[in-house]
Amino acid sequence: MYPALRLKDTYSKSHRHINLMVQVLALANQKGGVGKTTTSVNLAASLAATRRKVLLIDLDPQGNATMGVGVDKNALEHTFCDVLLSGFDVRQCVMTLDNIGIDLLPSNADMTAAEVSLMRTDNAQNTLKDAIDPIKHNYDYVLIDCPPALNMLTLNALVASDGVIIPMQCEYYALEGLTALMDTISQVQSSVNPHLKVEGLLRTMFDPRNTLSNDVSAQLIEHFGDKVYRTIVPRNVRLAEAPSHGLPALLYEKTSSGALAYLSLAGEMLRRNYRHSSTSIPA
Repeated sequence: MYPALRLKDTYSKSHRHINLMVQVLALANQKGGVGKTTTSVNLAASLAATRRKVLLIDLDPQGNATMGVGVDKNALEHTFCDVLLSGFDVRQCVMTLDNIGIDLLPSNADMTAAEVSLMRTDNAQNTLKDAIDPIKHNYDYVLIDCPPALNMLTLNALVASDGVIIPMQCEYYALEGLTALMDTISQVQSSVNPHLKVEGLLRTMFDPRNTLSNDVSAQLIEHFGDKVYRTIVPRNVRLAEAPSHGLPALLYEKTSSGALAYLSLAGEMLRRNYRHSSTSIPA
């Protein structure tokens, strides 16, 4: 029996609040190496390619999303950490990346200090939300790349977000981690952010030749239904190479299967958001 079988009751709680348009999305999974940052960077670029205004927030002290869009995390004068800890105006830290078509709130190892300091601060879980409230309405999508842990930074992201995208590999241990994440989402819903919902589960690094991957995928669909994105991100060499060039796959090799998968994901998200609206999807 897979751990996903006991997720059903937790998931039903997250269905209570449905937003027609999700603006702020946390990309979260406490398990590392599941394609979370890859998804953050490539989804941001793909949404920008559809002429949406996108802000990418790197909340991970590793700064991988920052490096993945071509910004040297070690040469930054200011990072999002300055906003969280020093009361910096968030507008002073936003970087516009014209080549990709997105804005970035960058991060580096200084964010580790933010994690420690926030734990000693009153009302700490609202710090990120308060910081981005003045600017979030300038964007169609705000994507938050969370650290691979259920810590204070991830909690801040969940409090600030309308929805959560969960990138995950289709393997046994990933399902165990999903249980813990769903419990955390449920706790945030019941305490500080009742409008938070699971926006979608994304199957990443998928190999259709692997029997376990197919079995786990079937389990996800059985228990989460249409919350599992139809788009599947395959294992792809170009997708893995792109970060070393400081580019999303769409700009590194636009015809690669990885780049096409994230374009497909962006389209699927847009269709979902407008499915219950009489307004057609803007071009």
